[in-house]
Amino acid sequence: MTMVDPIADMLTRIRNAIMASYDKVEVPCSKIKIDIVRILKGEGYIRNYKVLEDNKKARMVIYLKYNDDKSPVIKGLERISTPSCRVYSRCKKIPKALNGLGINIVSTSKGVVTDREARRMGVGGEIICSVW
Repeated sequence: MTMVDPIADMLTRIRNAIMASYDKVEVPCSKIKIDIVRILKGEGYIRNYKVLEDNKKARMVIYLKYNDDKSPVIKGLERISTPSCRVYSRCKKIPKALNGLGINIVSTSKGVVTDREARRMGVGGEIICSVW
């Protein structure tokens, strides 16, 4: 059986691992997932990630980040654009996640970037997800 939305599956696995207080979570790997996780690491939402390649399929291990009081750094993950309902936005109309306290991850013609970087570069694109 094929997976309809692999990005939503990755976000759900991360969300479930945070709710269960796991230190790490393993997800199937793809280029766009690596780009999304790279942004999460750069913005400080996760500790690190590692791509594992064996003879079958590539996998990615995501190391989750928690505060000193054991509360997760990621409070929420939401998939915005789905395969059945794509959401596109121009650079000046890209919404802010949680009034600027979170980030939107946008797939642009210049790569997968945060909403702030997309506004700075002056490009719009598909809004993949929101993280806060």
